[in-house]
Amino acid sequence: EVQPGGASTAPARVQMVGEILASMGVTEYDPKVSHILLEFVHKYVAEIVQDAAAFQEHANKPALDTDDVRLAIQSKVNGMFAQPPPREFMIELGRAKNSVPLPLIRPGVHLPPPEDCNAGTNYVVLAGRGAEG
Repeated sequence: EVQPGGASTAPARVQMVGEILASMGVTEYDPKVSHILLEFVHKYVAEIVQDAAAFQEHANKPALDTDDVRLAIQSKVNGMFAQPPPREFMIELGRAKNSVPLPLIRPGVHLPPPEDCNAGTNYVVLAGRGAEG
């Protein structure tokens, strides 16, 4: 949110996220993206600090230090963020999948088998019953 004078009314952290996005070449995005990213960063940092405190306590250290934080970050990165497969592997997988032609499309309306279709009758008429009921 930019006012006519060029000043922004957004909180400093939202402005910081906007600057990070701009530095990455992202110029157009929904304003909700900043808040979503802030929420993610807050949750991620809180988990890192909790894990680092657990490592510090386990090591019987009097205070939290950078080694605890580094260990917490490394353990989080190893368990949370999976590396994507190599590009060459994905290209080969795509070629293999795309080498199989798609089935021909039959003309007309495509319905499931009669036993799975809701278009059939859902009642049974009993013959031989009169008005006696």
